[in-house]
Amino acid sequence: MCAAPVPTPSVAVVGGGPAGLMAAETARAAGLEVDLYEAKGSVGRKFLIAGKGGMNLTHSEPRPGFDARYRERAAQVGDWLDDFDADALRGWARGLGVETFVGSSGRVFPTDLKAAPLLRGWVRRLKEQGVRFHVHHRWTGWDTDGALGFDTPDGHLRVRPGATVLALGGASWPQLGSDGAWQPWLTARGVAVSPLKPANCGFDIAFSPHMARHAGAPLKAVVAHWHDAEGNAHALQGECVLTQTGIEGSLIYAIAPDLREAIARDGQATVHLDLAPGRELARLRADLARPRKGRSVGEHLRRAAGIDGAKAALVFETVSGAARNDEDALAQAIHRLPLTLQRPRPVAEAISSAGGVCLEGIDAQGMLNTVPGVFCAGEMLDWEAPTGGYLLTACFASGRRAAKGATAWLLGA
Repeated sequence: MCAAPVPTPSVAVVGGGPAGLMAAETARAAGLEVDLYEAKGSVGRKFLIAGKGGMNLTHSEPRPGFDARYRERAAQVGDWLDDFDADALRGWARGLGVETFVGSSGRVFPTDLKAAPLLRGWVRRLKEQGVRFHVHHRWTGWDTDGALGFDTPDGHLRVRPGATVLALGGASWPQLGSDGAWQPWLTARGVAVSPLKPANCGFDIAFSPHMARHAGAPLKAVVAHWHDAEGNAHALQGECVLTQTGIEGSLIYAIAPDLREAIARDGQATVHLDLAPGRELARLRADLARPRKGRSVGEHLRRAAGIDGAKAALVFETVSGAARNDEDALAQAIHRLPLTLQRPRPVAEAISSAGGVCLEGIDAQGMLNTVPGVFCAGEMLDWEAPTGGYLLTACFASGRRAAKGATAWLLGA
């Protein structure tokens, strides 16, 4: 009598973002049966939206500087990157027929700057490789007997895979699927979860009403000065944008963790902007001390210091009344304009979120210490990074690590 065939070990991947898709690809390449479950009607929705203005896939910054972008999680994320770093990601994209280039900022983009062709090619290849996709399947946690539960168009579905990779995202852009609903289901299983907070976000400032007309105006070539939690001074040059409620943009996103922590600790945070980098305070004073010859203060700022538009509006917001005729006060405002940040914008508006499953609660392969056979990847883990390709790279790398862990768990490797 022939022996019954041994069933192929199976993995359920829950979540169809980059981390989940990479987990599915890695597990399938190892010979496992893979089912991918996605709550929305299609996978990669946030990936597509993020790529609308130009798909920033990764960054060319060499390591260990690349790793340092993950701040206190540099060592853990760096371990993932040892398996799949920025160069590996570019090679992977090339395998899908997508060539990349390094922009002037060091960011890496597909040559056509689009996310959709890459995602379409990726999903097509995954299906050809045998990954089974199940859309409109919203995970509802574990049933009482430990099975995965899903709400589907055909009713409730129960699944018992050999291993599970959760790649459910954080809490930013919930309309695209990452709503953080998974938090109570994991905490009920003894998983330590840090509250989800906004990252790469804007901040509210109590501007006077007239500043509203400058909403959307860019502040280019400015330097931010701020202090971290230990009181260390930092400076960073970049660009930001005024909003209806305050300020946002790549420069603000890059320093958001320190600002967010200061607000949580002190109730507010202060950042100073140098609106005229390259001009020392003494030179600004001298420039502004030139005779105005009947020109308005605004015109004098433009001619003498190159300050106009939104930058001039910020100066007037800080220096009022008779002090606007004082070149010392104007120079100081241009050189170190203080902005008091009241609160970060809500996490639903943020580009990404901080917090999530504590990395101390998973092993080196991404498996939950309290739930054997369940692995986590992507933004639902407690790490954060600035925009510029660092977010995506870590999502890809963590998805690959979790799938390798699930494979080892199932095959005993």
